Amino acid sequence: MTFDPVSPPQGTLRDWLGQRAKAGGTGFVFAGGGTLDWADLQRTARAVAADLTARGVTPGESVAVMMPNGAPAVQALFGILYGGFRATMINLVAGSEAISFALGHSDARFAFVDAAQADLFATTNPEGRIAQLDVNQPRGQARLRDVAPRDPALLVYTSGTTGRPKGVVHTQSSLLAGGWTTAIAHALGPQDRGFCVLPIYHINGLCVSVMGALVSGGSLAMCATFSASQFWDQLEESKATWFSVVPTILSHLLHSDGEPSPETHARLRFGRSASSALSPDVHSDFEARFGVPIVETMGLTETAAQILSNPCPPGLRKVGSAGLALGNQVRVTAPDLSECPRGQEGEIVMRGPNVMREYLKDTEATGECLSADGWLRTGDLGRQDSDGYFFITGRLKDLIIKGGENIAPREIDEALYAHADVIEAAAFARPCANYGETVAAAVVLKPGSTAPEAELRAFCQARLGKFKSPDRIYVMDALPKGPSGKILRRRLAEILAA
Repeated sequence: MTFDPVSPPQGTLRDWLGQRAKAGGTGFVFAGGGTLDWADLQRTARAVAADLTARGVTPGESVAVMMPNGAPAVQALFGILYGGFRATMINLVAGSEAISFALGHSDARFAFVDAAQADLFATTNPEGRIAQLDVNQPRGQARLRDVAPRDPALLVYTSGTTGRPKGVVHTQSSLLAGGWTTAIAHALGPQDRGFCVLPIYHINGLCVSVMGALVSGGSLAMCATFSASQFWDQLEESKATWFSVVPTILSHLLHSDGEPSPETHARLRFGRSASSALSPDVHSDFEARFGVPIVETMGLTETAAQILSNPCPPGLRKVGSAGLALGNQVRVTAPDLSECPRGQEGEIVMRGPNVMREYLKDTEATGECLSADGWLRTGDLGRQDSDGYFFITGRLKDLIIKGGENIAPREIDEALYAHADVIEAAAFARPCANYGETVAAAVVLKPGSTAPEAELRAFCQARLGKFKSPDRIYVMDALPKGPSGKILRRRLAEILAA
């Protein structure tokens, strides 16, 4: 298996891991010590796959993983994929109800569980029917079955902000394609080492960072969790050449005291932002302070992460844009899915090798999202400029409709992020007797700030006018987030309405 910047990866994850093992070298480096060579990972993956096969796990059957970032999680993931089973990555911070639903809905009979998650597993294991396994103690031996590129390989559940979570199913080939779109967008090669602080039970950490390293032939440094106070030191220790984070992480780093060392600065090619829109003020201020180029991108769980990306330096990066389509087709469309002219706002749709196979056990939702000819409706609003760059303006379901006028929450977010004391911000709709809906927002302020609500509202009004500005701004210690660090607007509205 060789990396081709023009054609999506062929073969299976078993093939690609075998190729990396044959070439040799370090695959993973873990914060606090420990490494995992590609050859060692292949041996463990083969043993785990043989054990699962001996236990009677059938091709494409779910095997759950309840583990934070670390060597055991990587070994469990690749062991399941190597055997041709469906790795069911459980979001550890989703809450017991969502976890119990995912474990039951997936029909998993076995789960790899970290010791720290044992109590959580015990309370969410439906009727106690799922057996707990230890990735370091595979016992069974059986001949592995053949695996095909179109076989199911991954099951990840959405955050479920609009009802029950949906189970997104990816195949062996779409997972590899997710790593490939990352590799071609960022020109990754064997010399590159990524730095992963996002959980690999989320599509960003799994496809961008893990699959990106596998497909490109590079390596990956991994932390259990993000820490603003340790980020730059861990980056230096890891010898990474790039990192992938989310906008809230960039904002926290911007308001922290840490700085990259001269050695880190010289080695670091770029930082990558994804999962939600990046405020232009945070983007520009981060680059001005740290001198690290930030590449804004866009991706979805349903697309194995990335579908859009700005070019890496020295290519043209447009602040406020999610970038260009690389490795797939992307369009802006009207409600009837006809393509919009350049500059006109519409829904973003895409088609490519990284698109999911289906929503598990939900043919209706699959049909609503995927057209017969392979176009996936993202639910994101945006426009495309004359150079082909896409600008995301909001989510269809998040629009605030005040007096019949559509207001994109992102516009309010960006106004609030321009305030020197704001670290996190999110606007959302509140019911209103006069307008139907009105604008509210919540913020997290930097430590020691005493900026009053009236000051923040006046700050917004100076930039947006009174009609679009929030009537209420809530100051909170933290905003609710999904596993990637993306702020959950709908959850925020529920909390503050209670």
